[in-house]
Amino acid sequence: MPVLRSIRERFERERPLEGVTVAACLHVTAETANLVRALRAGGAEVALAAANPLSTQDDVADALREEAEVHGHRGEDVDAYVAGIKALAESAPQIALDDGGDLIAATHRKLTGGIEETTTGLVRLRAMELGCPVLAVNEALAERAFNDRYGTGQSTLDGIVRATNVLLAGRTLVVIGYGWTGRGVALRARGAGASVIVCEVDPLRALEARMEGFEVMPALEAAERGDIFVTVTGARGVLRGEHFARMKDGAVLANAGHFDVEIDLDELRAAATGGVREVLPLVEQHDLGDGRRLHLLASGRVVNLAAAQGHPAEVMDLSFALQALATEHLVREGAALAPGVNAVPPELDRQVAALKLAALGVQIDALTDEQRAYLSSWAPPS
Repeated sequence: MPVLRSIRERFERERPLEGVTVAACLHVTAETANLVRALRAGGAEVALAAANPLSTQDDVADALREEAEVHGHRGEDVDAYVAGIKALAESAPQIALDDGGDLIAATHRKLTGGIEETTTGLVRLRAMELGCPVLAVNEALAERAFNDRYGTGQSTLDGIVRATNVLLAGRTLVVIGYGWTGRGVALRARGAGASVIVCEVDPLRALEARMEGFEVMPALEAAERGDIFVTVTGARGVLRGEHFARMKDGAVLANAGHFDVEIDLDELRAAATGGVREVLPLVEQHDLGDGRRLHLLASGRVVNLAAAQGHPAEVMDLSFALQALATEHLVREGAALAPGVNAVPPELDRQVAALKLAALGVQIDALTDEQRAYLSSWAPPS
């Protein structure tokens, strides 16, 4: 993770987070450990809790406990998750790094600022009357392009293949939601030889999918054709009983959205009149009683984390570099920001991109003084 390493080295020299308390509700992985160590190098005291029960790497959590407060273990239940959030809130953090909005919701009245990295979390936070500024890291271009399109796009298919050993080539894969993440899933599925159908509610996104060569249709129509279904909308109940009733025998259901609500699990269980059984680790077979069986992956949780290793380190390098810089920005400028959800300053995006290019050994052009003056001072003739 060379981008985050370069920021950590600067943090060690400058100590911009000296005396700052940071609480983070994130996926407890090796990549997150590098973020924690970068923040600590900047002088921060850090407490960490797990954001997802199936993504925690226990060996990483154990190693981090030697240098930071860590709550969470793989497979923890809801009570343990809530206890972790409560413990972070009791640590009286000044900055909160969140993955889903629960931590910021519990602490925002006493925070200097927060950082949210998911679409779902931002939806929740925008519905609240926040008592502090929150930087929408999820909407920064570096985050969307790399984390969502390249990271989730690849790791979602990785999780599906690991869990099922299914051959993607020749299959019909239905992507429900064509935002940044859905676009990444669709592109990589097509690259693996799958026929891809896109389902959308936004006409602009649907048009974009069609112009990029994908079939676009309502989910009920796609339900009859799909072999593999991937939900990535941020909404709930996008696959419901009416869809299950039309699906073919052996269809695979996977969720790449943040919470396990996109596939209606209650209606799926109700439809399984022939019973539910685990046929492979992380694969539940739902027997619909009419000769058809549907296969749910990872209990409807985020498949790229529960069944695979999440984003490659190269992707999380940019994501966590942006979070480290956003933390520094909140410490320095948080008092000047309005309470509520704020955009990440574009200069942080550009700084992360420049550091990544340097790590890749890629050089780019720069504007001349004459070009800069032309672009900033042109006016129409009088």
